[in-house]
Amino acid sequence: MNKLELIKRLLPGFLPIIVFIVVDEIWGTLYGLIVAIAVGIVELIYTYLKEGKIDRFIIFDVGLLVALGAVSIALDNEMFFKLKPGIISLLMTGLIGFSAFSKHNLLLQVTKRYMKQMQMNPYQLWEMQNSLKRFFWVLLVYSLAALTSAFIELKAIWSFLNGPGLFVIMGFYFAFEWFIKKRQNAKFKDEEWLPLVNDEGQVLGSAPRSVVHNGSKLLHPVVHLHVFNNDQLLLQKRPDHKLIQPGKWDTAVGGHVSAGENIEQALKKETFEEIGINKFNTQSLKPYIWESEVEKELVFLFRTKHNGPFKKAENEVEELRFWSKEEIKENLNKDIFTPNFEHEFNNHFHF
Repeated sequence: MNKLELIKRLLPGFLPIIVFIVVDEIWGTLYGLIVAIAVGIVELIYTYLKEGKIDRFIIFDVGLLVALGAVSIALDNEMFFKLKPGIISLLMTGLIGFSAFSKHNLLLQVTKRYMKQMQMNPYQLWEMQNSLKRFFWVLLVYSLAALTSAFIELKAIWSFLNGPGLFVIMGFYFAFEWFIKKRQNAKFKDEEWLPLVNDEGQVLGSAPRSVVHNGSKLLHPVVHLHVFNNDQLLLQKRPDHKLIQPGKWDTAVGGHVSAGENIEQALKKETFEEIGINKFNTQSLKPYIWESEVEKELVFLFRTKHNGPFKKAENEVEELRFWSKEEIKENLNKDIFTPNFEHEFNNHFHF
């Protein structure tokens, strides 16, 4: 999502309160309330003529303006009215927080209603989610400051925070987001990018390798090949320098599908790189989704029979050897094999 477009959609709802602040300074609370309500009504008419629908956020803003303004005038106490901008901002903060920290992005759903052609891949959605989390904390601080300003005698502070102050904060926020994006582009420029897929394997986009391994849980495809020799299974030992499951025995061949590769190309490439064979026939098994603490993979699983000779990748594989079925069973659940291999051995193929 374009964050600027989101702000453009939300800020018009704050126009009545901005108008009230200006008019209140000149002619007082009653006239400020009347003019602000008039502006809100004009906004409603304009958005209805332009989009064919009533903007509910403007209705909510004008309604709260009327309610708190009426109470303030009736009780001859501006406190109720002065709390209104902070209340609206806090409600908006809650909406953004819910969208940012839950699986239900309400802001995205609302924005899609206004931008019918908008398409976002999983990596863009992940970036948006992180941006919303930062926006939440910025807006929370602003909302608390706006509420606190209602209790400060110096009206200029309240007027600034609930008028131009929001735009100033948005300016700083966008500048910070631009800085983060620029740093990310420089960091990911020379990094390997991996395809992102749905549960059926359809490619939806791509993301840097470091991102899919940082707990983002962006679903990406990998290939695994089990190599049999009569009644034994070839396994590789992962080197100790590996970040994930170092020093454990794993599937003979396993690797990521790179952006632009298909499954067959990735399988041939990884097999040759890791165990040094390039001529083999495979049997395709049912793909499955594997989720660990750091990543989420769609595993395309294959098996083959091959007598070797094998040549291990020096930097990727510490050792290669065949294991019997009984030997594997004796060592299950002893922290010798990777959890992923044990899952496949128990659930996805028969010896």
